[in-house]
Amino acid sequence: MYTVKELFPTLQGEGAHAGRAAVFCRFAGCNLWSGREEDRASAICQFCDTDFVGSDGFGGGKFATANQLAEAIELSWKSTGAGPQQRYVVFTGGEPLLQLDKNLIDALHVKGFSVAIETNGTIKVPAGIDWVCVSPKAGSDLIVLQADELKLVVPQVNHESLEKQMARFEKMDYRNRFLQPMDGLNLKDNTELAASLCQKRPLWRLSVQTHKVIGIR
Repeated sequence: MYTVKELFPTLQGEGAHAGRAAVFCRFAGCNLWSGREEDRASAICQFCDTDFVGSDGFGGGKFATANQLAEAIELSWKSTGAGPQQRYVVFTGGEPLLQLDKNLIDALHVKGFSVAIETNGTIKVPAGIDWVCVSPKAGSDLIVLQADELKLVVPQVNHESLEKQMARFEKMDYRNRFLQPMDGLNLKDNTELAASLCQKRPLWRLSVQTHKVIGIR
């Protein structure tokens, strides 16, 4: 059984694949916060702005089998072009690795999808995922030390010196490294901070949430 909060076609808004057509599948549940406001202050991750509780979002629901969910994802794919379509699905959450498994990965590969995840990096990644983006959270136990993409949201409460943190990640095997300004009332200041750090440490690039800029999901 898979519990999906929402499922929708869009463009990837962040990181290395920004602008790419995708289906987003947001699983319910997370291991760093319950999703309830009364638990936020005591959670490891306290800045999440995403509703991942339940299955009542657009396209959400409970799917009994991997094939059923893979079919729903296929139906959400909007391309009408002939030939190779570069089908792409991004699993997010909450924390997608609480639910994403080999059966679902295999079912999507049969349908021609490349499978991507956006994970907090605290759960082992199963084989077969085509693109892994790790977004570490301060205070969590990071175990995914190798991935296609690292997306560090800055600043975070309880982070050690940001440059010290960046230097630590530079020693790990991430093919692409991004700093993403934390959204909210301090977005302008956070963007200036991230841009300055990218200039000082050019192994990093700036990730902007383009989907929010252009007003899509």
